[in-house]
Amino acid sequence: MTATAGPTVPLPNPDGSTRAYRPRTEPRAFATGAPLASRTVFSAAHVVADPYADTSPDSPAAVDWDATLAFRRHLWSHGLGVAEAMDTAQRGMGLDWAGAAELIRRSAAEAKAVGGRIACGVGTDQLTGPAGLDAVRAAYEEQLALVEETGSQAIVMASRALAAAARTPDDYLELYAHLLRQAGEPVVLHWLGPMFDPALEGYWGSSDLDAATETFLEVIATHPDKVDGVKISLLDAQREIDLRRRLPEGVRCYTGDDFHYPELIAGDDRGFSHALLGIFDPLGPLAAEAVRLLDTGDTGGFRKLLDPTVELSRHLFQAPTRFYKTGVVFLAWLAGHQDHFAMVGGLQSARSLPHLARAYELADGLGLFPDPQRAAARMTSLLAVYGVAR
Repeated sequence: MTATAGPTVPLPNPDGSTRAYRPRTEPRAFATGAPLASRTVFSAAHVVADPYADTSPDSPAAVDWDATLAFRRHLWSHGLGVAEAMDTAQRGMGLDWAGAAELIRRSAAEAKAVGGRIACGVGTDQLTGPAGLDAVRAAYEEQLALVEETGSQAIVMASRALAAAARTPDDYLELYAHLLRQAGEPVVLHWLGPMFDPALEGYWGSSDLDAATETFLEVIATHPDKVDGVKISLLDAQREIDLRRRLPEGVRCYTGDDFHYPELIAGDDRGFSHALLGIFDPLGPLAAEAVRLLDTGDTGGFRKLLDPTVELSRHLFQAPTRFYKTGVVFLAWLAGHQDHFAMVGGLQSARSLPHLARAYELADGLGLFPDPQRAAARMTSLLAVYGVAR
């Protein structure tokens, strides 16, 4: 139910004017439940910074571990899996490898304690300068070993260091084949496009996405038994569908497309995508409710529930897309999952006030806040800091 009376919030427009927004008065109820059945769904979860730590943007991240793990328990309670230490957790944008390793250890232990599903990012971000292929391989191996030691599934992330060191598609083929031979259990291969990280331009040996796709598929074909699935984050729905249809039998496609996820997860008569999405951090309970409709065969109900969320997702992920993390943490603060709007590396400053105001408006309209009055009060307090008065 939305409000028909009550106080308004003066939301700023880009031209400096304000508009009066009337928040919801009642929360939307979401039930918790068992793991989802028809799709494997991971939420790429953010980390909660410690706002009291005396740090600067170039200092190692200070993490509030209690709040960070509590948010993961929230996601697990709705039946979602957690994709840990991904770019949503600010890997390479405030969270270094030491912090990511601690995050993986703690989250994996928490997953075991509560029976939650977890998969963890494996990268090369301990390399802080130019590195050759041997160093890239060793860095990947170190991280793969740690993830497997925790009992977690590995997500082999795209590597900035590999993008810089590789000269031909064969460099990718050889390195990934080596890693897949080393993996104890099937992994998820992650293809992150340059819209999320400009340093990944030309990944798989070519800026021509058709050529890059052929190399990617060849990597999978060499060891299909070691590939649980692939995560595609290119924001190109048709390319994902075309690639999905060419995967070997038994290899899943996990959509990472935060612009087209409803239709990709719903699928067609030739298949569907599972999900590993950053937008399922703020949308967790609603996304789980939608997938439960798919579990009953109600595709129409799934689309009716999830389609309206796309406007918010496109807003959060608008260019420069890599700063979507700011909106994710902002909404977590408004929703009451953390007590502050601070981020590691000071990234809370990466989006404008009008951008955040629109994110609040869209999220409130979707009923994402368990306590709409608290969300409105927090939004109003942020506006006051920026000099916006009622």
